[in-house]
Amino acid sequence: MKTALKTIALAAAIGLAAISGASAQQVRVGFAAEPYPPFTSPDASGNWEGWEVEFMKAMCAEAKLDCVITPVAWDGIIPALTSSKIDMIVGSMSITPERLQTIDFSDKYYNTPTAVIGPKGTDFEATPEGLSGKTIGVQVATIHQVYAAKYFGENGATVKEYQTQDEANNDLASGRIDAVQADSIALDAFLKSEQGAACCDLKGNVKDDPEILGAGVGVGLRKGEDELKGKINAAIKAIRENGTYDEFSKKYFDFDIYGG
Repeated sequence: MKTALKTIALAAAIGLAAISGASAQQVRVGFAAEPYPPFTSPDASGNWEGWEVEFMKAMCAEAKLDCVITPVAWDGIIPALTSSKIDMIVGSMSITPERLQTIDFSDKYYNTPTAVIGPKGTDFEATPEGLSGKTIGVQVATIHQVYAAKYFGENGATVKEYQTQDEANNDLASGRIDAVQADSIALDAFLKSEQGAACCDLKGNVKDDPEILGAGVGVGLRKGEDELKGKINAAIKAIRENGTYDEFSKKYFDFDIYGG
């Protein structure tokens, strides 16, 4: 009888373990390896923090996914996904027609304007005419690189590419370039820093081009990962509806970052 009970108990334990394992699928989440405040930044101990980290944790908890942050150089993050070195991208990647030729995306999880900043005391607008003759910095392999090349580079501006957003911001602060284009929230964080507040201000938002700037930011996925995509979309919808999204977002923003 004792042997039978032990057998039943063992079988039950194995069954529970299997259920637990099934409910915590491990996925490697690709983030850009460099800081991108207020979305992602490593703290003094090397732990990642920021709005997008909190979004990722809430989404993964809702979807019952065991998400492991895997930093990757930004210009290699899509190849890392397609070669299965990571399983998804949560890195402020905009959903664009060009990227959709290579990878898939979840539903959007935020959408914010694109902006241009420049030195205080200089008067120009974030337009092809306003930037003609100026040097504008952008991060390589981003929608901003593509946009600036089309709208500003072809109209008299010099577009200078940087591996990280920090490098572009530092060159602007040092007077080596005239302007920087990037996501408005990322640039706002820089303008609120000691360095940014001392040197620079907002020149305006660029004219929208959905073909280049996309339809919001989504989770990047390999094509054919329909089951994982379904879990993520359901989780994004759930945390939006149950208040979790608004709860962590209000720690960073005084507006709805989800956008229209």
